[in-house]
Amino acid sequence: MLGLLRQDISVSILSTEQVSHSFNDRWLFSDLHFGLLKGDRVALVGINGTGKSTLLKILAEIVEPTKGRVVKEKGLRIGYLHQDPDFSDLKTINDFIYSADNEQQQLIKEYEQLIENQDVTSKKFLEVTEKLTALNAWEYENNIKTILSRFQITNFEQRIESLSGGQKKRLALAKLLIDEPDIYILDEPTNHLDIETIEWLEKLLTTGSKTVLLVSHDRYFLDNICTEIRELDKGQVYTYKGNYAFFLEKKAEREANEILAADKARNLWRKELEWMRRQPQARGTKAKARIESFYDLEEKSKGPRKKDQVELSVQVARQGNKILELEGAGFSVPGKTILSPFTYTFKKGDRIGLAGKNGSGKTTFLNLITGNIQATTGKVDVGETTKYGYYRQEGLQFQTDERVLDIVKNVADYIEMKNGEVITASQLLTKFLFPPEKQFGFVNKLSGGEKKRLQLMRVLMANPNFLILDEPSNDLDIDTLNILEEFLENYPGVLILVSHDRYLLDKLTDQLFIFPGNGEVVIYNGNYADYKLEQEALIKKPEKKVEREKPVETKKKLSFKEQKEFETLEQEIETLEQTIGSKTEELSGTTDHVELQRIANEIEDIKNTLDEKTARWMELAEFI
Repeated sequence: MLGLLRQDISVSILSTEQVSHSFNDRWLFSDLHFGLLKGDRVALVGINGTGKSTLLKILAEIVEPTKGRVVKEKGLRIGYLHQDPDFSDLKTINDFIYSADNEQQQLIKEYEQLIENQDVTSKKFLEVTEKLTALNAWEYENNIKTILSRFQITNFEQRIESLSGGQKKRLALAKLLIDEPDIYILDEPTNHLDIETIEWLEKLLTTGSKTVLLVSHDRYFLDNICTEIRELDKGQVYTYKGNYAFFLEKKAEREANEILAADKARNLWRKELEWMRRQPQARGTKAKARIESFYDLEEKSKGPRKKDQVELSVQVARQGNKILELEGAGFSVPGKTILSPFTYTFKKGDRIGLAGKNGSGKTTFLNLITGNIQATTGKVDVGETTKYGYYRQEGLQFQTDERVLDIVKNVADYIEMKNGEVITASQLLTKFLFPPEKQFGFVNKLSGGEKKRLQLMRVLMANPNFLILDEPSNDLDIDTLNILEEFLENYPGVLILVSHDRYLLDKLTDQLFIFPGNGEVVIYNGNYADYKLEQEALIKKPEKKVEREKPVETKKKLSFKEQKEFETLEQEIETLEQTIGSKTEELSGTTDHVELQRIANEIEDIKNTLDEKTARWMELAEFI
């Protein structure tokens, strides 16, 4: 269904009521109706500057709208993930994770502190563990630990001010997931996450009937999470029931129809304008009706025209036969190997994606091949004609008094385009949608997306033949991303892409360098989708592979081995449940601190084993 969304606020758990908001004397939207029903999973999309983040903040009641109000169900708890989280008045991770007004969280915090304290009395320890049992908080404690470990948060006493921007974003997301709100409002949640964590987050957000509203440029994430896409465009919200590809198709159709209608109105308006100029002052009734129609037509003629688009058509420097050779190149620091010796000869047309968890060595590898750090073992041999273009994740570096035009002129005053045309820095900026008034403005006045676009332009204008893009999709709007993809598909040089966006990796690379996290680099011939399928196939049971080859109409039955496993599991699960019961009684019958800790650890291990065996029992039970 396509059209302006007008939901009935009476059935929405959260909605706007005739909300209007202005920013810098410009109306972002007016009389906007936007509602969420329980269980909705909605993606909000639109180009930079349309007001997506502002709308999220209004719904989360962080920003007060200029006009109108937000209506929500009584007692509704909203969890909001900001692009740049604020940690004012909080010193350590511990202070942030465990909310003062959450009894379970405060008990878990106290329990963790008691474990670390060697001088704690057994009476105090027993008192806290009994309270945790009474509140059924042991599972909650396990969930908290699972979430924090997923986001690589282990040192709870670390000061928040010492964290990087990416670490702060992960910390804020972890806290939101721990709190389990009624509505998850997420602004670019996948930024600074590795692919494995994104896939885990997808499963978590789609488990149960969670209500989710998110802004993201990660296409696979949108498709896997959301059942509906809403586009904010020129102050209106358009709804698309379908996936991202469906949205792109219908959006293009809608824009083409709007442009066509506006063009017709403009042509007719010009003819009517000539008639208006010929008319005398005294006019009859029919003439007055035609005059009123003229003014209606004039309003329609102000409709959309064909939009300006970023032009990516820069020249690529000539590339020789020798590009880049790594001969046992590695990097280590005292006591730790960051990158094990690695050998590879880059070839013309290489399109390589780097995949691995945060901290697995990807950035070290990029710094090594670009000469920002020197190899501690082996050799890095760069060809004479190799010209790097390195788009860094940390963003554009600039002085507070630098203007947009200065950023470009610092590289070159004139730039050669793909067709051989030589243009000025100002003309190139215009092609990248920076009009003259923006060119002479200060860089620090640009939005996050505009800074990223300027950074991309500065990298490409140097005419690189070896392009390295580190998380290019962060903060770029959808239109610019689509144009970047088209440019990269036809890019003739070597491309290295680091991205959590699996869609980009699949579309633009045909080879992966996998970083498992142990310092090694594993070469895989294929894109990320191929790699994922292969990994899933490796962990499947042989019996399942055989069954999948049978005709569709043949119902799967348990093999003799699986039937025996099923019967054994029933007995094992019953025994484990009895053991947990007896251990729990044993826990309340002792006051020795060391003994209490030992029994608690045993119970946790048994519960983990029970969960694994129960999951396997349920899997087999489907075929009984």
